[in-house]
Amino acid sequence: MADLKDKIALISGGARGIGGAIADAMCAAGARVVISDLLDKEGEDKALELTSKGYQATFVKHDVTKETDWSNAILHCSDTYGGLDILVNNAGIYFNGPIEETSLEAWKQMFSVNVEGVFLGTKAAIPEIKKRSMKRESSGSIINLSSIAGLGGSPNHGAYTASKGAVRLFTKSTALECASLEYNIRANSIHPGVIDTLMGSQVVDTIIEQTGSGDNEARAQVSELHPLGRFGKPEEVAQTAVFLASDDSSFITGTELIVDGGITAK
Repeated sequence: MADLKDKIALISGGARGIGGAIADAMCAAGARVVISDLLDKEGEDKALELTSKGYQATFVKHDVTKETDWSNAILHCSDTYGGLDILVNNAGIYFNGPIEETSLEAWKQMFSVNVEGVFLGTKAAIPEIKKRSMKRESSGSIINLSSIAGLGGSPNHGAYTASKGAVRLFTKSTALECASLEYNIRANSIHPGVIDTLMGSQVVDTIIEQTGSGDNEARAQVSELHPLGRFGKPEEVAQTAVFLASDDSSFITGTELIVDGGITAK
């Protein structure tokens, strides 16, 4: 397993799903973890679950669309653990629908969370990560959760694909800007397929609405989209995040790692 000993990580949307699995995996790898989320009860419960196992974890309530909340979350990392080494921009939302039926308000909401949230987090985290990365040989790491939807178009997913495509290219710009020794920070994006989470269930619900099929049939259809024949597991995405956060990926920046069971290989 990759080693994150003595590293400090902030995971947005870390109360459950992929974010919760990343919190688990990074703690297990030795990191001190700050979970941030709008879901305060779930976030507190996740932090308690981790500390009960002997890990160092804490929770801060956080709306990723608010710049002041980002400042508070970064300050919480500094006050609690002494700084920040790893930022995981995981918080995101999903909905689908034809472009002609997508309201401007819905479009803006998608971009506010999925894109502006990543921008605000990156902007706030860079100075704090820089402080620690310049004092040690290992680099800081920014990990952005995009999607395979950010790699190509998809009907009835115009807003979502646009937002995740923006995350992909913003990650590359961040990587180039932070690659110098002055920063010593790497930035990469992860592109999951359909993962067995609440958001994955939303994809299943969409198929049910579109085809009138039952839950089991819809889940089978989604599974068949993946050449490996199943949904991905949150833990499989989490281990990818741990790798990107660790020194095992010390020469990797500005790239996208696809965790999709083979969908994009077709």
